Amino acid sequence: MLIFGPISSIFDFLTFYLLYSVFGLSGSLFQTGWFIESLATQLFVIFIIRTRRIPFIQSRPSVYLIYSMIIVFLVALLLIYSPLAAYFGFSALPGNVLFTIFGLVIIYLVLVEIAKQIFYKKIYKINRL
Repeated sequence: MLIFGPISSIFDFLTFYLLYSVFGLSGSLFQTGWFIESLATQLFVIFIIRTRRIPFIQSRPSVYLIYSMIIVFLVALLLIYSPLAAYFGFSALPGNVLFTIFGLVIIYLVLVEIAKQIFYKKIYKINRL
């Protein structure tokens, strides 16, 4: 979409920059950081785009959606710290990197929610006339 795509791309570039230039990650650590950030944004953005309302405040998702998202994300986190990590080319991320990724994901989700609200107030309204 013309609105959410650029936001996602900006956060992709920001993630690459932070992982490579700030934290100095390469190889499997970089791949692991990118995997976690990408999976988290793709999973949790579903809560934002599934409704015109504010998720969890004005519109509650089904418990099945909530649990399935949490389970998938926890499995991914467990995977990178399990013996299977090497099979997929992952390495255990340092805590500061994981914390930064979580911060990026939260900021991304907030910006997508703001963009969604602007979309429905301005652009969607104009196209419906």
